[in-house]
Amino acid sequence: MSQHHDHDHDHDHDHQHDHAPHPQPGQAAAKPCSHGHGHGHDHGHHHHGDPNTMGRAFAIAIALNTAFVGIEFGYGFLANSTALMADAGHNLSDVLGLMLAWGAAILARRLPNGRYTYGLRSTSMLAALFNAMLLMVACGGIAWEAVQQLLHPSPVGGLTVSVVAGIGILINGFSAWLFMSGSKDDINIRGAYLHMAADAAISLGVLVAGVAVMYSGWNWLDPLVSMLIVGFIVYSTWALLKQSLRLMMAAVPDHIDDAAITRFLQQQPGVSAVHDLHIWAMSTTETALTVQLVTPQGHPGDAALDAISAQLRADYAIHHSTLQIRLGANAQTCSLLSAAH
Repeated sequence: MSQHHDHDHDHDHDHQHDHAPHPQPGQAAAKPCSHGHGHGHDHGHHHHGDPNTMGRAFAIAIALNTAFVGIEFGYGFLANSTALMADAGHNLSDVLGLMLAWGAAILARRLPNGRYTYGLRSTSMLAALFNAMLLMVACGGIAWEAVQQLLHPSPVGGLTVSVVAGIGILINGFSAWLFMSGSKDDINIRGAYLHMAADAAISLGVLVAGVAVMYSGWNWLDPLVSMLIVGFIVYSTWALLKQSLRLMMAAVPDHIDDAAITRFLQQQPGVSAVHDLHIWAMSTTETALTVQLVTPQGHPGDAALDAISAQLRADYAIHHSTLQIRLGANAQTCSLLSAAH
């Protein structure tokens, strides 16, 4: 039996350990078991950009949006605008989300140790799950206030709503611009960028509602816009909640085609069967794989295993692969799969 591990860290070195396993009864002696550990960069799949630049972007965006939350909620209360207060609640959840994402990005760079052998990469998944739950709770409170305003409409300060929403467009647009450069290489940074861009669009909707109320006197437009904002947040957050729950339960990430990976492994020279395939997320940006390849004709060699791992990384976004080689047809069956039958 042979195993091959391909890890992705921020340094390059190789280790080779050779030892010969004892042959099984009725089975020819296997070639020496080799463990190859390759550490290399992943060509943009999970880099977080320049840590200093992204750290400044997070700090500035958090500071600006925290200040704006206080301003927006205060003027929303004074102007009796549930749309402004709804957007303030959304921006507050964004601030907490940015803080969680920033903290998770910092923790994800912690090196593995004896207890946390993958490091603290999975904190990014915890942050996503907590952020989604927080958004859902906030949406419930915003929707309740909007319903009350629809049932019992009261005058809305359209000019105040429009001015504050305009400030929101500037702040959220600038915050999105801060993350634009890093969004090309890191899906976590891209998520922050898209979130801030969406907030700018929501503020634009609030501004339009404020102008419409100012000229038409239709005060019911304000809570209606806040309900639309809630609907938009719930729609986008529901997908985040489902995805983060699946990742925490070690499901195959949505962007991974497990059937294509199975076919790829089955087509490798000398492979007669593929068993015990597991694919799961180590973080919101990194994916791991373990598999048992049956090669009756003998061990394919370290170069072949390195090539398989490299192609898994390049073509299928598998950043950490462990390949186990068995020479006989009596391959071990995963205990999890055996217990299910």
